[in-house]
Amino acid sequence: MATDRYQFDTQRLRAGYEPKEHNYAVSPPIYQTAAYDFRDVENAAGLFGLREPGFLYTRVGNPTVAVLEERVRTLDKAAGIIALASGMAAISYTLLNLAEGGGRILTSPYLYGGSTDSFKKIYPKFGIEFDYAKNIEDPERLGEEIKPDTKAIFIESISNPNTVLLDIKAIAKVAHEHGIPLVVDNTVATPYLYNPLAHGADIVVYSATKGLNGHGNAIAGLVLEGGKFNYQTEKFPQFSEKYYTLRDIDNKLRSFPEVFPDAPFTNRIRFNYLNYFGAALSPFDAYLALVGLETISERLSRQSRNALTLAEYLLKHPRVEWVRYPALKNNPHYGLYKRDFPKGAGGILSFGFKGTKEQREAFLNSIELFHYHVNIGDARSLIVNSPQTTHGELEAEEKKIADIPENLIRISAGLEDAADLIADLEQAFQKAVS
Repeated sequence: MATDRYQFDTQRLRAGYEPKEHNYAVSPPIYQTAAYDFRDVENAAGLFGLREPGFLYTRVGNPTVAVLEERVRTLDKAAGIIALASGMAAISYTLLNLAEGGGRILTSPYLYGGSTDSFKKIYPKFGIEFDYAKNIEDPERLGEEIKPDTKAIFIESISNPNTVLLDIKAIAKVAHEHGIPLVVDNTVATPYLYNPLAHGADIVVYSATKGLNGHGNAIAGLVLEGGKFNYQTEKFPQFSEKYYTLRDIDNKLRSFPEVFPDAPFTNRIRFNYLNYFGAALSPFDAYLALVGLETISERLSRQSRNALTLAEYLLKHPRVEWVRYPALKNNPHYGLYKRDFPKGAGGILSFGFKGTKEQREAFLNSIELFHYHVNIGDARSLIVNSPQTTHGELEAEEKKIADIPENLIRISAGLEDAADLIADLEQAFQKAVS
């Protein structure tokens, strides 16, 4: 079933799956198998030579996982995609693929704490260094920070936890003027609220654990590519390397762009990094992500409405110092929100608790309806003290650069009645200061 002609809400239910190819099962089956029989010797040779589509081994490809890949690829209108075992695997394979052999990544300071900490601890050991852009919100000056060995710009479309919005079109223009791709972590927005590829990004990564799945029951990641960036330049010599494993029927060695001209980036991840580093998404977790994806529009719409309602309530509260949510008219990113996010600003917001550390902790300990843990994008509403948990790895100076004060509390709005959520916050505020 060709679904490219259909709208988003049809594609999120139907894209990538044809029941008649799976014994007419309405719901995509879970192919819980490690490997697949070959029809014959010729079939085996064709699969290993990448001349014939099919499945060899679930580490590099599985029918259930493939349905998830094709569905999200269709929603994002991407040229290529690969599903992985986690969002962190998606980020790491992407950055290793770009800066293989060494180089620099210019990144936004407004990032998930695990990303920031890994950039400091892990990648330098592989010859990859990170520069935190001072002008990420001033694209006209951003080019001054790109160095000769900078391999990409990395940002979040809606940042966690500060919900910073950036001018992705302008940043993409700067990246392309310097011959490097723009990578966007679109986890918070999901393809329902925002499509980075349509705004000039070249690579999109997701923690599908969050809003794409939306039920807090599976860990998954995705990498997508737009298919327009030219990786066959001196800056990316690894993409011009020819491999014996990519040889044609005449044993001529080929490169990934030769074999996969429309999607060399994600296929290089699949057959190099996924194949040998092995962060494979399980068929069952792919199935859970598919089930969650079926309700993405309703979930993200309701979460956005609830988040705005909570933000407006908190903005007027005497125990709140400030509120960060792009859909608030006093927010510095309100203009970008109005331009780029017509369906809403997502379910994440943060606020500054006005009070002592002891009162802040008493507030969190008094919460009854919200879940107190570190996930986001769940159907249930979540609350957490990010500076001490999700961003607890950051040193004081790093928190300052990322604009994460110690009194920040992050909310991930769920699907409950907003009045009940407000009542829970109110009783917790009262207990904290009584």
